[in-house]
Amino acid sequence: MNSISDEITPETSCESRRIDDSISDKNGMKTGCSTSKSGDSENDSCSDSALLQFVVDLVTSKRLLTSQTSFVKKISSEAVMEDDRKVVEFVFPELFENGTKGSISLDSATNGVSDSDLRKLFSEAVKFSVKTGNPYFRNQLYGGADPYGVAAAWLVEALNTNQGTFEIAPFFSMVEREILKQIRHLIGWNSGDGIFSPGGSVANMYGIVASRYKKFPNSKTQGLHGLPPMAVFASEDSHYSIAKSAHWVGIGTENVVPVRTDELGRMIPDDLEWKINQSKGAGKVPICVIATCGSTVLGAFDPLPEIGALCRKHDLWLHVDACMGGAVIFSGKFRHLLNGVEEADSFIWNPHKMLGAPLQCSAFLIKEPGFLLECNKASAAYLFQQDKFYDVSYDSGDKSVQCGRKTDSFKLWAMWKARGTSGFRNLVENAFHCANYFYDQLKDKDGFKLVLPAKQSAHVCFWYIPVRLRGLEETEEWWNEVSKVAPEIKKRMTLKGSMMIGYQPLASKKLRNFFRLVITCHPSLTHQHMDEIVSEIDRLGQNI
Repeated sequence: MNSISDEITPETSCESRRIDDSISDKNGMKTGCSTSKSGDSENDSCSDSALLQFVVDLVTSKRLLTSQTSFVKKISSEAVMEDDRKVVEFVFPELFENGTKGSISLDSATNGVSDSDLRKLFSEAVKFSVKTGNPYFRNQLYGGADPYGVAAAWLVEALNTNQGTFEIAPFFSMVEREILKQIRHLIGWNSGDGIFSPGGSVANMYGIVASRYKKFPNSKTQGLHGLPPMAVFASEDSHYSIAKSAHWVGIGTENVVPVRTDELGRMIPDDLEWKINQSKGAGKVPICVIATCGSTVLGAFDPLPEIGALCRKHDLWLHVDACMGGAVIFSGKFRHLLNGVEEADSFIWNPHKMLGAPLQCSAFLIKEPGFLLECNKASAAYLFQQDKFYDVSYDSGDKSVQCGRKTDSFKLWAMWKARGTSGFRNLVENAFHCANYFYDQLKDKDGFKLVLPAKQSAHVCFWYIPVRLRGLEETEEWWNEVSKVAPEIKKRMTLKGSMMIGYQPLASKKLRNFFRLVITCHPSLTHQHMDEIVSEIDRLGQNI
């Protein structure tokens, strides 16, 4: 199989050119390879394509894409992979700041550096970055990137397209429409609208703003002056971006009403209705309920049928935050976790989380056609002229709060085209099966204690109990000691570079520090990976 480097001709390869081979354009300006002096630094101005090829080679040789496909190998130089399995080469920030590690300072960048120096700097960036594609990076709600998505990301970055209007993004405008249509179909909507946003936090803000506009249309033009205080309802374990959104849109963080959750972290419908009535009694106007499907820590799925019924009863907007759990739309086995989602007024999902689309890739969908545009449009005359020579309904930019907007949907589209719906199903179900296996392994494993009596998602939450604390009464003092264990193991695994797993307390359940293992689709994990995680935590924590 030929690689890109095999296909580069002497006319296009920067490495083979010299200043004598430079070509003059029609204005007499030299193009191609030229060498210029800038102070003491020699710069090879023809190095653009060679540097891009170097980046491709760096990605493959450093195993940043662990689940390489033949397609990605085709666009790389198929360099021999190094046997470097560390998740991170951790460096404390002060060592970067004082220049001991990494050449980050721009103080001496007046004249630029040579191409060879720039390559060294790129290599440093890789060396000191977390390898999210390593199977033992389980620290966040995302993992490695799908190689097809990476190829698409490279392409869209090179094209540098702003997805504002059809005329400047014709292909990508149609891609976004197609992706949104397919997602609507999977969640059970016959019609609707949507847009890709810069992450789930902004997507949540879209939902809250839409619910406010639905209840108080004049708020768009006249602001909040003279309006009664509004109330937004979300589970006590919902994402913190909801409170931030309430701050940014003027509703106020104190008007985000936390709803109690059950032992698995799911919103309790009876408490929701009680809180709705309580808010009404306090003179507030409830505008929306935010249901979470795949909560940040416990991975809980709120009961959508019951919540939807309450929203209809009280005339409230139902916004579903499925940033993490939305990937189950592809799974026949786990799709039931989203039962009732068809009743939602808006829905958000981050393909860059479980599914592994390269960051960022976040979809906001709304059921009512035309409502998103009506809610957000500013009708900028220099962009959204209504007398264009094509159908201006294909211009998506005025639905957005952004002017500059990346073509994020193309990454998901490329993955979907390459893998098909069945490929996504296999990836999602493998992630769930690995999480189930890990959970089952910990049930009777000495030194491990599960946080939840059952699990819904691909999250597994647990404590590690070191030898000195096993078999003792679980007193307040005992729990204080257990709370110190996860931070210490996290420090040890990070400094060793063997793995990264997140930990946290959970105030809503009065839970002390515990680990949260999140299984995502890339790289595709196995039971062997799960066993190694158990063994490594046991090795690191034995003597604490």
